[in-house]
Amino acid sequence: MNEISKPVAVSADTVARDGFRWFDFVMAAFVAILLLSNVIGAGKVATLWGYSFGAGILFFPLSYLIGDVLTEVYGYARARRCVWAGFAAVLFMAFMSWVVTSLPPAPGWTNQPAYDAVFGQVPRIVFASVAAFWAGELVNAFVMAKMKIATRGKHLWSRTIGSTVLGQGVDSLIFYPLAFWGAEGWTHNLVLTVMVTNWGLKVAWEVFLTPLTYAVVGYLKRSEGVDVYDEGTNFTPFRTRV
Repeated sequence: MNEISKPVAVSADTVARDGFRWFDFVMAAFVAILLLSNVIGAGKVATLWGYSFGAGILFFPLSYLIGDVLTEVYGYARARRCVWAGFAAVLFMAFMSWVVTSLPPAPGWTNQPAYDAVFGQVPRIVFASVAAFWAGELVNAFVMAKMKIATRGKHLWSRTIGSTVLGQGVDSLIFYPLAFWGAEGWTHNLVLTVMVTNWGLKVAWEVFLTPLTYAVVGYLKRSEGVDVYDEGTNFTPFRTRV
């Protein structure tokens, strides 16, 4: 495919399975950001301008941006495949964290408390995070794909923002009650406040990054030479085949 060729509109089921130049790289970026935002950002509460927030919120929304790019450029089926890959990766990360932190430390090694603080995973929060990610990302991809057909590929901003409003809404509605409802130190009002606030921040991130989304989508469509529409696509979430 010519890098500067004009993208051709095609249905998802007519695209060759292995004919893309950048799909593997986009998928790798999606999974990497998902894992890193959970490992590096999840354990720290930061404060800027008097507002405290979980540091992971700075980078986790990038996974939704990449999810939008995947669906817009490569179609729902390939985006769904990436969601399942991310789902499996997070489960393995949680299992590996549990095994490593549970191993008895060697005599004289004094860093176990710090290691537990950074990599220790609360099972309830892990379950909430995985369930929310899986459902939220699939809703995001589904809305994105359906809106693309409805808008005939126009008004990309309406699809990226609209799908994020719903996808992040589902994510937040699942994660915060499952993770913190009834937990020590978390009143019902606090759970609801944090849920709505973080949802708003994630949507605001999507709006702010819209010019970047346009640039990446435009480049990938020209580079791949296709513009995928999910007409006739099987939208069941319970499969990984394209």
